[in-house]
Amino acid sequence: MGKAVYFDLFAGCSGDMILGALLDAGLPLPELEKELGKLTLDGYRVTAEKVKQGAVTATRARVILDDKVKQPDRSYSDIVDLIAGSRLDDEVKKQAMDIFRSLGEVEAKIHGVKLELVHFHEIGAVDSIVDIVGALIGFRLMGVTDFYSSPFPVGGGSVECRHGGLPLPAPATLDLVTQKHAPVVSPCHVAMEGKELVTPTGAAIVTTLAEFSRPPLNLEKIGSGAGSRNPDEYPNIMRLWIGETLVHDGHEGMVLLETNIDDMNPQIYDYVMDRLFEQGALDVWFTHIQMKKNRPAVMLSVLAPGDAESRLAETVMRETSTLGIRVRPVFRHIAGRDIVEIDSTYGKVRVKVKRFQDEVLSISPEYDDCRKIASEKDVPLRDVYRTVEDEARKLIK
Repeated sequence: MGKAVYFDLFAGCSGDMILGALLDAGLPLPELEKELGKLTLDGYRVTAEKVKQGAVTATRARVILDDKVKQPDRSYSDIVDLIAGSRLDDEVKKQAMDIFRSLGEVEAKIHGVKLELVHFHEIGAVDSIVDIVGALIGFRLMGVTDFYSSPFPVGGGSVECRHGGLPLPAPATLDLVTQKHAPVVSPCHVAMEGKELVTPTGAAIVTTLAEFSRPPLNLEKIGSGAGSRNPDEYPNIMRLWIGETLVHDGHEGMVLLETNIDDMNPQIYDYVMDRLFEQGALDVWFTHIQMKKNRPAVMLSVLAPGDAESRLAETVMRETSTLGIRVRPVFRHIAGRDIVEIDSTYGKVRVKVKRFQDEVLSISPEYDDCRKIASEKDVPLRDVYRTVEDEARKLIK
């Protein structure tokens, strides 16, 4: 089972902060350097240093360039060729090219040029290539397969770069956040205002990889990556929470969304249920309740995986009259379930097999298949059920 990572963007994020957090969580620097060597990229080295950010210790990752090696500006096409022609793991290649494509598309839009002709300058420099590819290598080496994130904190003000002054959030960052419909929040500290909290590289990594929710995790490691600034008012760090989602030995972590509704046309509930299942709900049910003033109402309950929480909450808000939704983590014990097709006396029929700890607990013929047989052969449905179940038990162990 793969691990999950949660990007805790307390003070924003950048490529070097993500790489620093991975190194802080135990990613061996020699292994990272060995994998980075599969890129045809020279004239740099990676360092990792423990630093204090306020009262918090974190790891500062830096890409140090060799002044004797000239590094050219690279176009989007140059970077794609560099990655595609490397000896990197195929999944790392794919993710890296997806991230650079996201960056390239927003830069092309901002500067009014074709994607292939975009020159990345700051975000295409060696340090950013190493930050992105290095982070992806780190996630692979640490067995991370699932990605989640907190909302982006966005400040204001402006920043100086090669193109002159730019408003904050930087246009590329804001476009990436907007395209992915990523949630944003105000900075949690007044001293963060007027600072670049989220860089385009950091935004591209997170929006390309992550769902914006926080799943139940069995935490194993926490890594803190330090930013280049060290303000007195707050620790300029981002944290990675790494662990297994709570799905093991038949024990599965989920979320339960609930809301009470007393003012909606009951004909709409059927449509709402269908929409929720389409959006990834595992179960949906309605409970008749009494609300204030003894008013009859319905409680809508939705059971879902943690990564479906945001879109299901949006569906409930859009499709019902509710003003609020309760959400809490829940856990369920689940049995193994298989659908097996057997050759019965009546022909091919699907049956659902329930297993627990390698034992078959029950066998249930599929209703639709049995109903069709009963109708076509003019046989009582209960007889079809009984015959199919008996025959299935003899075949399935």
